[in-house]
Amino acid sequence: MSYFLLDDYANMEPYLPGEQPEGKWIKLNANESALPPSPAVLKILNEAEYEGMGFYSDPHCHKLRQAIGEVYGFDEKNVFVGNGADEVLAFCMMSFFRKGMKIAFPDITYDFYRTYATTYNLDFTQFPLNDDFTINVDDYVDYDGDVILANPNNPTGIAISVSEIERIVKKNPERMVIIDEAYVDYGNESCIPLVRKYDNLLVVQTFSKSRNMAGARIGFAIANEDMITDMNKIKFAFNPFNMSSLAIEAGAAAARDVDYWQKCIHQVCDVRDAFEKDLKKLGFDVINTTTNFTFITHPHFSATYLFKELKKRHILVRHYDTPRINNYLRITIGSFDVMLKVLYAIKEIVGEGYESPDQ
Repeated sequence: MSYFLLDDYANMEPYLPGEQPEGKWIKLNANESALPPSPAVLKILNEAEYEGMGFYSDPHCHKLRQAIGEVYGFDEKNVFVGNGADEVLAFCMMSFFRKGMKIAFPDITYDFYRTYATTYNLDFTQFPLNDDFTINVDDYVDYDGDVILANPNNPTGIAISVSEIERIVKKNPERMVIIDEAYVDYGNESCIPLVRKYDNLLVVQTFSKSRNMAGARIGFAIANEDMITDMNKIKFAFNPFNMSSLAIEAGAAAARDVDYWQKCIHQVCDVRDAFEKDLKKLGFDVINTTTNFTFITHPHFSATYLFKELKKRHILVRHYDTPRINNYLRITIGSFDVMLKVLYAIKEIVGEGYESPDQ
C-alpha cells in the first residue's frame, strides 16, 4: 500500500467478483441473466443514444425514480437509485454508519457485507447459519445493533418469510434493518410493503437479475422519505451524476414493462426447476432455491473436482473456498439450451469411468 492510504483502510478486504474470462465460455458464475432486457429498452436507447449526450444526466434521476415508484406503489421521494445495488449499499453505509457501530449478518452470505463492514471499520457480528443453511431469525431479533440480510440469501438461495423479517424490524425501531432483495423476484415475497409500517427498514433491489440488465448498473432502495433524503444528500456531496442518461432512460422503460419482466421470471424458474430435477437424478444434493441459481453438492465427487472438470469444458461456475460450503457449487441458471449443455457435461463428468481423484 502507498504511504498516503488512510490507516482506517489498512485492513480493507476488497470484494472479488466472479471470474470474467475472454473468449467463448458458458459463464454461470456471476448470477447474470441470459435473457435480453425488455424490448422497450432497445426502443428508448435507439431514440436517446445520441440526443443530449453532450449534457449531464439528471442528478435527481426523476424519471427512473418515478417509474420504480409507480411499479411498487410509492412516491419517488421514497426511492433512491444508484450505479448498481452495491453502490446503493455503499451510500447507505456512508449515510448511516460510523466507525465502531454494530452490525450483524450471516457467516455465509454475500461477501460484500463483510467488505463494507471492514472498510468502514464497523463492529460486525457474523451469526452462523443453521446446519441446513437457514437463518436463525432469533439471533437478529435479540441483537442490539443494526442488521443486513440478503433475502433470499446468497449463495445458499434460501429465503425467510416476510413475517419473520418483520419480527426483526419491529423489535427495535431505533436500529436499521437493511434487506437486500437481489433475488426476491424468483418466487419470494418482497418486504417493500413493510416500508409503509416501519421507518427503520430499507429494502434494496437491483435490475441486474430479473430485469436482465447487469451491464446497465441500476440498483435502487425503497425506504421512508427522510432516509432517502439523507442518502441523496450524501450522494450529492460525493457524485451527483452517478447515473448516466442511458441508464435512467433504459431503467425507466424496463421498470414499466411489467409483463415482459414477469415472463422472464417464469422462464428462468421453469428452467431452474427442470435443471434441479435432473441434477437430483444424477445423485446431487440440491438446495431448492428461489433464485436464478442453484446450490449443489455431490456425495461422491468433490466440488473442487467438479469445478475444475467443468472449467476444462469452458463452463464457469462458482466455487467458494469457505468452510461449510467448500464442497458446494453455485450455478447460475442460463437459457434452456445452455443448461442442457451443462447437464450433458455434468453427466459426462459423473458418469461411468469417472472417479474423483481428490476424494
